Amino acid sequence: MSEHDTPTAPARILVVDDDPTVAEVVGGYLERAGCSVEHAADGPDALRRAERSRPDLVVLDLMLPGLDGLEVCRRLRAHRPVPVIMLTARGDEDDRITGLELGADDYVTKPFSPRELVLRVESVLRRTRTAAAPADTGPVLRAGDITVDPATRRATRAGRELSLTLREFDLLAHFLGRPRAVHSREELMREVWGWDFGDLSTVTVHVRRLRAKIEDDPARPRFVRTVWGVGYSFEPEEREETA
Repeated sequence: MSEHDTPTAPARILVVDDDPTVAEVVGGYLERAGCSVEHAADGPDALRRAERSRPDLVVLDLMLPGLDGLEVCRRLRAHRPVPVIMLTARGDEDDRITGLELGADDYVTKPFSPRELVLRVESVLRRTRTAAAPADTGPVLRAGDITVDPATRRATRAGRELSLTLREFDLLAHFLGRPRAVHSREELMREVWGWDFGDLSTVTVHVRRLRAKIEDDPARPRFVRTVWGVGYSFEPEEREETA
Protein backbone atom coordinates (compact mmCIF):
# COMPACT_ATOMS: atom_id res chain seq x y z
CA MET A 1 0.00 0.00 0.00
CA SER A 2 1.40 3.38 -0.97
CA GLU A 3 1.57 6.47 1.21
CA HIS A 4 -1.21 8.01 -0.89
CA ASP A 5 -3.53 5.03 -0.24
CA THR A 6 -3.58 5.31 3.55
CA PRO A 7 -4.45 8.31 5.72
CA THR A 8 -2.54 6.80 8.62
CA ALA A 9 0.91 6.58 7.07
CA PRO A 10 3.53 6.97 9.85
CA ALA A 11 4.88 10.47 10.32
CA ARG A 12 8.49 10.71 9.11
CA ILE A 13 10.67 12.20 11.86
CA LEU A 14 14.32 13.16 11.44
CA VAL A 15 16.16 13.16 14.79
CA VAL A 16 19.39 15.18 14.64
CA ASP A 17 21.66 14.64 17.65
CA ASP A 18 25.33 13.65 17.91
CA ASP A 19 24.72 11.81 21.20
CA PRO A 20 23.83 8.24 20.18
CA THR A 21 22.17 7.53 23.52
CA VAL A 22 19.83 10.52 23.22
CA ALA A 23 19.08 9.68 19.60
CA GLU A 24 18.32 6.05 20.48
CA VAL A 25 16.03 6.91 23.37
CA VAL A 26 14.17 9.64 21.45
CA GLY A 27 13.89 7.44 18.38
CA GLY A 28 12.57 4.53 20.42
CA TYR A 29 9.82 6.61 22.03
CA LEU A 30 8.81 8.12 18.69
CA GLU A 31 8.70 4.70 17.02
CA ARG A 32 6.51 3.35 19.83
CA ALA A 33 4.21 6.34 19.18
CA GLY A 34 3.85 5.14 15.59
CA CYS A 35 6.42 7.35 13.84
CA SER A 36 9.02 6.40 11.25
CA VAL A 37 12.38 7.68 12.52
CA GLU A 38 15.63 8.52 10.76
CA HIS A 39 18.78 9.70 12.57
CA ALA A 40 21.50 12.18 11.62
CA ALA A 41 24.56 12.80 13.81
CA ASP A 42 25.74 16.14 12.41
CA GLY A 43 24.50 19.22 10.58
CA PRO A 44 25.59 18.42 7.00
CA ASP A 45 24.16 14.90 7.25
CA ALA A 46 20.90 16.33 8.59
CA LEU A 47 20.54 18.60 5.55
CA ARG A 48 21.30 15.76 3.15
CA ARG A 49 18.77 13.46 4.79
CA ALA A 50 16.12 16.19 4.97
CA GLU A 51 16.55 16.86 1.25
CA ARG A 52 16.34 13.18 0.38
CA SER A 53 13.56 11.94 2.67
CA ARG A 54 11.55 15.17 3.20
CA PRO A 55 10.58 14.48 6.83
CA ASP A 56 7.29 15.65 8.32
CA LEU A 57 9.14 17.07 11.36
CA VAL A 58 12.73 17.52 12.54
CA VAL A 59 13.87 17.10 16.16
CA LEU A 60 17.05 19.18 16.14
CA ASP A 61 19.80 19.45 18.75
CA LEU A 62 21.47 22.87 18.68
CA MET A 63 24.96 21.64 19.62
CA LEU A 64 26.12 19.72 16.56
CA PRO A 65 29.46 19.04 14.88
CA GLY A 66 30.07 20.28 11.35
CA LEU A 67 27.21 22.77 11.31
CA ASP A 68 25.38 23.99 14.39
CA GLY A 69 21.67 23.52 14.90
CA LEU A 70 20.80 27.18 14.35
CA GLU A 71 22.37 27.14 10.89
CA VAL A 72 20.67 23.81 10.11
CA CYS A 73 17.34 25.33 11.18
CA ARG A 74 17.97 28.40 9.03
CA ARG A 75 18.71 26.31 5.95
CA LEU A 76 15.81 23.94 6.54
CA ARG A 77 13.35 26.81 6.88
CA ALA A 78 14.77 28.55 3.78
CA HIS A 79 14.21 25.41 1.74
CA ARG A 80 10.67 24.50 2.86
CA PRO A 81 8.45 25.04 5.92
CA VAL A 82 9.23 21.79 7.74
CA PRO A 83 8.25 21.90 11.44
CA VAL A 84 11.24 21.95 13.80
CA ILE A 85 11.46 21.16 17.52
CA MET A 86 14.81 22.11 19.02
CA LEU A 87 16.69 20.37 21.81
CA THR A 88 18.65 22.88 23.87
CA ALA A 89 20.78 23.02 27.00
CA ARG A 90 19.16 24.63 30.01
CA GLY A 91 21.29 27.79 29.96
CA ASP A 92 21.13 28.51 26.22
CA GLU A 93 18.31 31.06 26.33
CA ASP A 94 19.79 33.25 23.58
CA ASP A 95 20.05 30.26 21.26
CA ARG A 96 16.48 29.23 22.02
CA ILE A 97 15.18 32.70 21.19
CA THR A 98 17.25 32.79 18.00
CA GLY A 99 15.92 29.39 16.98
CA LEU A 100 12.33 30.49 17.50
CA GLU A 101 13.00 33.65 15.51
CA LEU A 102 14.32 31.47 12.68
CA GLY A 103 10.95 29.73 12.59
CA ALA A 104 11.33 26.73 14.89
CA ASP A 105 7.97 25.64 16.28
CA ASP A 106 9.12 24.82 19.80
CA TYR A 107 12.03 23.69 21.93
CA VAL A 108 12.57 21.15 24.70
CA THR A 109 15.25 21.78 27.30
CA LYS A 110 17.76 19.07 28.26
CA PRO A 111 17.48 17.04 30.39
CA PHE A 112 13.95 16.30 29.20
CA SER A 113 11.30 13.63 29.48
CA PRO A 114 11.11 11.63 26.23
CA ARG A 115 7.37 11.36 26.77
CA GLU A 116 7.11 15.16 26.92
CA LEU A 117 9.01 15.38 23.63
CA VAL A 118 6.63 12.87 22.04
CA LEU A 119 3.66 14.96 23.19
CA ARG A 120 5.21 18.08 21.64
CA VAL A 121 5.88 16.22 18.39
CA GLU A 122 2.31 14.92 18.27
CA SER A 123 0.95 18.42 18.94
CA VAL A 124 2.96 20.00 16.11
CA LEU A 125 2.08 17.20 13.68
CA ARG A 126 -1.61 17.43 14.58
CA ARG A 127 -1.72 21.15 13.82
CA THR A 128 0.34 20.71 10.66
CA ARG A 129 -2.06 18.08 9.34
CA THR A 130 -5.08 20.16 10.31
CA ALA A 131 -3.58 23.07 8.37
CA ALA A 132 -3.10 20.87 5.32
CA ALA A 133 -6.59 19.35 5.42
CA PRO A 134 -8.79 20.59 2.53
CA ALA A 135 -11.76 21.23 4.82
CA ASP A 136 -13.80 24.37 5.33
CA THR A 137 -12.30 25.73 8.54
CA GLY A 138 -14.34 28.90 8.84
CA PRO A 139 -15.10 32.19 7.13
CA VAL A 140 -12.55 34.60 5.73
CA LEU A 141 -11.38 36.99 8.47
CA ARG A 142 -10.66 40.66 7.81
CA ALA A 143 -9.25 43.52 9.86
CA GLY A 144 -8.30 46.76 8.15
CA ASP A 145 -6.28 45.71 5.10
CA ILE A 146 -5.40 42.29 6.58
CA THR A 147 -7.25 39.24 5.26
CA VAL A 148 -6.93 35.68 6.57
CA ASP A 149 -8.53 32.72 4.81
CA PRO A 150 -8.43 29.68 7.14
CA ALA A 151 -9.59 27.31 4.37
CA THR A 152 -6.67 28.09 2.04
CA ARG A 153 -4.20 29.02 4.80
CA ARG A 154 -3.54 32.30 2.96
CA ALA A 155 -3.01 35.69 4.63
CA THR A 156 -2.57 39.03 2.87
CA ARG A 157 -2.08 42.65 3.78
CA ALA A 158 -3.06 45.31 1.24
CA GLY A 159 -3.28 42.53 -1.35
CA ARG A 160 0.27 41.33 -0.71
CA GLU A 161 0.65 37.76 0.51
CA LEU A 162 2.21 37.39 3.94
CA SER A 163 4.88 34.72 4.38
CA LEU A 164 3.83 33.21 7.70
CA THR A 165 4.91 30.07 9.49
CA LEU A 166 2.31 27.58 10.73
CA ARG A 167 2.23 29.11 14.20
CA GLU A 168 2.26 32.71 12.94
CA PHE A 169 -0.75 32.00 10.72
CA ASP A 170 -2.66 30.33 13.56
CA LEU A 171 -1.78 33.19 15.91
CA LEU A 172 -2.99 35.82 13.43
CA ALA A 173 -6.21 33.89 12.76
CA HIS A 174 -6.81 33.60 16.51
CA PHE A 175 -6.38 37.36 16.92
CA LEU A 176 -8.64 38.23 13.96
CA GLY A 177 -11.32 35.84 15.19
CA ARG A 178 -11.42 37.62 18.55
CA PRO A 179 -10.80 41.31 17.89
CA ARG A 180 -10.25 43.65 20.84
CA ALA A 181 -10.31 40.76 23.33
CA VAL A 182 -7.37 40.59 25.72
CA HIS A 183 -5.43 37.34 25.32
CA SER A 184 -3.05 36.11 28.00
CA ARG A 185 0.06 34.25 26.92
CA GLU A 186 -1.27 31.19 28.76
CA GLU A 187 -4.45 31.32 26.69
CA LEU A 188 -2.52 31.72 23.45
CA MET A 189 -0.29 28.77 24.28
CA ARG A 190 -3.36 26.66 25.03
CA GLU A 191 -5.51 27.76 22.08
CA VAL A 192 -2.88 28.29 19.36
CA TRP A 193 -0.21 25.77 20.35
CA GLY A 194 -2.58 23.27 21.96
CA TRP A 195 -0.38 22.95 25.05
CA ASP A 196 -1.31 23.25 28.70
CA PHE A 197 2.36 23.66 29.62
CA GLY A 198 5.49 25.19 28.15
CA ASP A 199 7.77 28.21 28.19
CA LEU A 200 5.68 31.32 27.58
CA SER A 201 8.62 33.03 25.85
CA THR A 202 7.62 30.91 22.84
CA VAL A 203 4.47 33.04 22.58
CA THR A 204 6.41 36.28 23.07
CA VAL A 205 8.83 35.49 20.26
CA HIS A 206 6.04 34.51 17.85
CA VAL A 207 4.14 37.71 18.59
CA ARG A 208 7.33 39.65 17.82
CA ARG A 209 7.79 37.75 14.56
CA LEU A 210 4.16 38.35 13.59
CA ARG A 211 4.46 42.06 14.28
CA ALA A 212 7.52 42.24 12.04
CA LYS A 213 5.37 40.93 9.18
CA ILE A 214 2.10 42.84 9.61
CA GLU A 215 3.01 46.14 11.30
CA ASP A 216 4.33 49.25 9.55
CA ASP A 217 6.48 49.92 12.62
CA PRO A 218 6.85 46.82 14.81
CA ALA A 219 8.29 48.96 17.61
CA ARG A 220 5.00 50.91 17.70
CA PRO A 221 2.41 48.27 16.81
CA ARG A 222 -1.07 49.33 15.72
CA PHE A 223 -2.60 45.90 15.32
CA VAL A 224 -1.15 43.66 18.03
CA ARG A 225 -1.08 45.75 21.20
CA THR A 226 0.61 44.77 24.44
CA VAL A 227 -1.68 44.89 27.48
CA TRP A 228 0.93 45.22 30.20
CA GLY A 229 0.72 42.58 32.90
CA VAL A 230 -1.95 40.64 31.01
CA GLY A 231 -1.06 39.78 27.42
CA TYR A 232 -2.06 41.06 23.99
CA SER A 233 -5.05 42.59 22.23
CA PHE A 234 -5.70 42.78 18.50
CA GLU A 235 -6.98 46.15 17.28
CA PRO A 236 -8.94 45.52 14.07
CA GLU A 237 -8.63 49.03 12.65
CA GLU A 238 -5.54 51.18 12.26
CA ARG A 239 -6.00 54.39 14.23
CA GLU A 240 -3.84 57.45 14.36
CA GLU A 241 -1.98 57.94 17.62
CA THR A 242 -3.07 60.98 19.61
CA ALA A 243 -0.79 63.15 21.64
